[in-house]
Amino acid sequence: PPQVPGWKRSRREVLQCLECLLRALLCGAPLPGPEQPGWLRFLRCCLPQALLQPEQGAAEQLCLLLDDNFYYQSMRYEVYQLARRYSLGFCQLFLECPLECCLQRNCLRSDPVPEQTIHLMARKIEMPDPKKNAWEQNSLILRSSDFISEDNEEIINLLTTALENPVRPNEEDTEQKEADRAICAASAVHQADQTCRRIISQAMKDARGKNILPSEMKSLAEELNKMKAEFLEDLKQGKTLKPQNSDLAASITSSFQYEATSIVNKYILK
Repeated sequence: PPQVPGWKRSRREVLQCLECLLRALLCGAPLPGPEQPGWLRFLRCCLPQALLQPEQGAAEQLCLLLDDNFYYQSMRYEVYQLARRYSLGFCQLFLECPLECCLQRNCLRSDPVPEQTIHLMARKIEMPDPKKNAWEQNSLILRSSDFISEDNEEIINLLTTALENPVRPNEEDTEQKEADRAICAASAVHQADQTCRRIISQAMKDARGKNILPSEMKSLAEELNKMKAEFLEDLKQGKTLKPQNSDLAASITSSFQYEATSIVNKYILK
C-alpha cells in the first residue's frame, strides 16, 4: 500500500491521543503507554498544564484548543464526531486572512513556508458553512489581519455557547456508545477493586492492632472479601448508584469504608 504522508499520520495520531485523554478524564480509563503512536509527545504537552493530575477538576471545566489549518471541512468534522461521541461542546474559530497578508507574514518568519504552499492552501481552504452543514452552526469567522483581543466578546460568547450546549450523540453512534460505555464500566470496576483492596488491607491492619484471634482474623478476611465481591458485582450490573457531584473513588471509599468498619467493629466488640 502507498505510504501515508507524514502530516496525515500526525493528524491521525493527535486525534487518537486526544480520544485517549478524553477517556481518561471522562471515564477514568487507563492512559496508553509509549506503544501508542505520538503519545509521549502528546503527554509532554499535557503535563505542563496539569491535565492528568489526580486532583483535576470536573472535565466539563476543561477547554481543549486544536490549533491547525483544518483547511478541509472533513478534517474539522472528525473533531466534531469526537465531541459528539463523548457529548462535549464543539465550536470553530476561523481566522480569515487575505493572501497578501499571509505572504507578508510568511516573509517575517524565521523559517518561512514555501510560497507555493500558501497559494495552494488559499485555493483549498474551506470556510465554515453553517447553511450547508448543521454541525458548523457554532462557528465564528474573524479577520486575522485585524487586531483580535484575547478577551474578545464574540470569542467568549462562542466558547460559552459551546460549553453550555454539548453535542448530543447521534443515534447512529449506538454501537460506538456501547463500546465506550463498556470501557468506562470496566475501568470503574477496576478502580473500585483497587480502592476496596486498600480499604480491606487497612481494616485487617486495624483489627490486628486490637488483638483479635487468628481464627477470627481469617473469618474477618473472608467476610470482607465476600462483601467486596458482592459490591463489585453490583457495580458491574449497574446496581450501585453513582453520586451526581463527586467522583467514583470518593463514593466507593465512603460507602465501602462504612461497611468494612461495621464488620470490623463486630469482631472487636465480641
